[in-house]
Amino acid sequence: MTRIIASRKLFLLAATLFAAFLTLSQGASAAEPQDVAAAVRAKLDKSQYKNVQVSVDANGIAALSGTVSLYEYKDDADKTVHKVKGVTAVRNDIAVSGPSVPDSQMQKNLVEKLTYDRVGYGNVFDAITVRVQNGVITLGGHAHNYPNRDSALGLVASTPGVKDVVDEISVDPVSPMDDGIRVEVARAIYSFPTLNRYAIDPAMPIRISVQNGNVALYGVVDSVADKEAAFIRANGVPGVFSVKNYLEVANQPGEKQK
Repeated sequence: MTRIIASRKLFLLAATLFAAFLTLSQGASAAEPQDVAAAVRAKLDKSQYKNVQVSVDANGIAALSGTVSLYEYKDDADKTVHKVKGVTAVRNDIAVSGPSVPDSQMQKNLVEKLTYDRVGYGNVFDAITVRVQNGVITLGGHAHNYPNRDSALGLVASTPGVKDVVDEISVDPVSPMDDGIRVEVARAIYSFPTLNRYAIDPAMPIRISVQNGNVALYGVVDSVADKEAAFIRANGVPGVFSVKNYLEVANQPGEKQK
């Protein structure tokens, strides 16, 4: 009988403690919308967010509106607000009010910037494409690794006139075999007498992308002979399963791709 009474007391105590825990948890999670909004405004108390408005509804959804001068500020605001306690989701309607740049000019500017991005950090193994439509930038193609991808995204996001950024870059899988193939293909191509000049200017390399032993060549060369030579040299590297030749010949935009 004594054990039964003791067990009942322990059960009641546990039930009481659990109920108290639930009450405290509910009280802690039910933060007032105005308090959460104030916390969000405090996090966005920087000059680049001076024209940003914040509201938070009863479900903890933070709505951001207003304007910023660069797309990177819009992106940073989104990431910052997601981390605020009490925020369950973010609706980011901030508009980028920077200068209006024609798509053709923006395309030219970004391509030039990206060709020199991460020089010395394996950018010869990146083949990132740029597409511009009404100030919206879509980055595609391949990046050798995540730092190279993130660097390209950051460079574009900080460019005046960019209204939005769409990330469609594929990051190559981590593979010691592919790493070896990249190096050997680069050696095979750049050691060839008629091709070594493409290694002089970091903006004009023959770019080498490798995924699971499959090689793709990108960039612009001076002649059909150079294009064919690069293909043959890459195809002769041990361990290469296939080579796709996307090299373009200068002044021949319609050159057929292999």
